[in-house]
Amino acid sequence: MESKKDYPLWEVFIRSNRGIDHKHAGSLRAADAEMALQNARDLYTRRSEGVSIWVVPSNQIIASDPDDKEILFDPSKDKIYRHPTFYSLPDELEHM
Repeated sequence: MESKKDYPLWEVFIRSNRGIDHKHAGSLRAADAEMALQNARDLYTRRSEGVSIWVVPSNQIIASDPDDKEILFDPSKDKIYRHPTFYSLPDELEHM
């Protein structure tokens, strides 16, 4: 019989009653997606605080390396057209 510690790791995301985005709630181990969804419901929505649950196999999530922060995020600083100060507004616009 397969041990629970051998089950794949799943990441759980919950959308709250007040939110429009899913937030990471935690991780759990489950044999398959259906079991992961049921376990996520039992573990992370005890007080009916959620309206939607996502479960994703941890090994399917691709993440950037924090050491690559400069490579990924600093190039936006040289794109001045993304900043509102780059554009001049016509005088007719009074309330901008």
